[in-house]
Amino acid sequence: PELRAFDERVRKSAGFGDEVVPYVAELKIDGLSIALTYEGGELLRGATRGNGTRGEDVTANVRTIRAIPLALRNAPRGTMEVRGEVYLPRAVLERINRDRAETGETLFANPRNAAAGTMRHLDPALVAARRLSAFCYQVVEAAPPGGARASGGGELGQHSGALTAMRGWGLPVEPHWKRCTGVGEVLDFCHEWAEKRHGLDFDTDGVVVKVDDVAVQRRLGATAKFPRWATAFKFPAQQATTLLRSIGVNVGRTGAVTPYAVLEPVFLAGSTISMATLHNAEDIARKDLREGDRVLIEKGGDVIPKVVKPLLPHPEGSQPWQMPRQCPVCGSELHRDEEEVVWRCDNLSCAARICRSLEHFASRSAMDIEGLGEALIDQLIDHGLVRDFADLYQLEVSQLENLVVAPKDPRSEKARPRKLGKVGRNVIEQLARSKENDLGRVIYGLGIRHIGEKAAATLARHFRSMDRLMDASIEALQQAPDVGPVVAASVRSFADEPRNRELIRKLAEAGVNMTSRAPEPAESPGPLSGTVFVLTGTLKSMTREEAEQALERLGAKVATSVSRKTTYLVAGEDAGSKLERAHALGVPVLDEDAFLARIMAKTTISGR
Repeated sequence: PELRAFDERVRKSAGFGDEVVPYVAELKIDGLSIALTYEGGELLRGATRGNGTRGEDVTANVRTIRAIPLALRNAPRGTMEVRGEVYLPRAVLERINRDRAETGETLFANPRNAAAGTMRHLDPALVAARRLSAFCYQVVEAAPPGGARASGGGELGQHSGALTAMRGWGLPVEPHWKRCTGVGEVLDFCHEWAEKRHGLDFDTDGVVVKVDDVAVQRRLGATAKFPRWATAFKFPAQQATTLLRSIGVNVGRTGAVTPYAVLEPVFLAGSTISMATLHNAEDIARKDLREGDRVLIEKGGDVIPKVVKPLLPHPEGSQPWQMPRQCPVCGSELHRDEEEVVWRCDNLSCAARICRSLEHFASRSAMDIEGLGEALIDQLIDHGLVRDFADLYQLEVSQLENLVVAPKDPRSEKARPRKLGKVGRNVIEQLARSKENDLGRVIYGLGIRHIGEKAAATLARHFRSMDRLMDASIEALQQAPDVGPVVAASVRSFADEPRNRELIRKLAEAGVNMTSRAPEPAESPGPLSGTVFVLTGTLKSMTREEAEQALERLGAKVATSVSRKTTYLVAGEDAGSKLERAHALGVPVLDEDAFLARIMAKTTISGR
């Protein structure tokens, strides 16, 4: 139904009427998005398409991927950008995980995680050894400075032509794409590959469907997040039945205790499944899952397996599962707030909480310390080398090189304890590099409850230093954009804890950066300084990101939710609940024409 609805929208918006629309169907590669820039046919730059703030240039690593040509054949001589996905073949992942198991390192959960971690590694030799591959799917021609990017005419006037052209230039293109005449052929393609995909040597979780004609793509435009000329078909989740052997519980970094299922191993969606998520105790009670049940499991999104339901009747003598009342790691009493479904361990010294907190601190979105995973952290805690984040920065090369680690998989033929060696040296290098991270990453890495990546970045930009943030009152905290009473109270509670203050002091003493390097607000106020805008719905003339950038250039703040602080709500097509809230609060609403008129007037006034 979704694909047919998409087809109807395309035909209506682009004026096709009853005419059949040509589409291109491509397998959706589950890898790491990348942008390649070629100049005069030579590879100039490779960049991950992440958050755009740091660590995005991966040119040295891209040059080690054999599938990506350093020079194109018979390609246009100007500058152009090619977009694609870097992925790790399944067979290569199996080899890498065998090696990591033997050295006690954390195994990669899936090929995408392995590809992302590898591309961001500082050692190109290691990247080359992991044998990444890539597929390209789009050509974007570079425009003059300040101009828009657009695909060209000729062979690039059709998306199918661009795919053919890229292959002719020597770029890797996933070979199973198909030009389809109408949505019926698209559906046939999707259903065919839903059955055949597990025979591929790379992960795919669906099909990307695109209007073939680039001129029609331009007419259709884009919403705030997605192009109107493309959609994705998700393959249905794969299901299997197996035995629920037992139910265990994990302790997270905030003390949240979550149950998981231990299953009789079963092959599903290309891999052997022996564990699955169970969400929380209420979910188990609602489904009446019991140890010893035969259960139906599925792999949602072909990534995370979950238990769908028990296959009745329950085994004779089985009992409903009960959440333990003591922490399985430290033995402390568990508690649950009335408004929550999650049980928690409040013991800050709980070994499991410390381990999970360190994993979060080292994660890609926080301090980004490659190689510091669960297995190594467990060893560091067991050997008494680390008790908190700051202890990481006191580690010495000799300590990690000589650290004896147990194999992750004791059943391996080569399973034997061994010294960490070169892996330890790499971790020390990563720790040294992480000291230069911006303040926003440090705040996020601390694991303050209710503080996600965006809130951490906002607090860093607003307060500029850790000292100012820790000293801010609840009232001062709520002056930061998008910071409400819950986030403010959480930060204040964290700052009021003496052990947290001591931790921050130790981090600063170790040389970890405690100031924001994000650009300061312009000293000369823009014509919209002091105003707060919120955007909702779809704009025809620009994307959401372009509208936000235009407002910020003029000095306005862009918030994500409507409040009494909001100056204007900009409402495009299909505006949702934000519009209702704006009316309820009496916030002025601008349609797209009024918004553009205001932007143009202020741009003229400011001389920009």
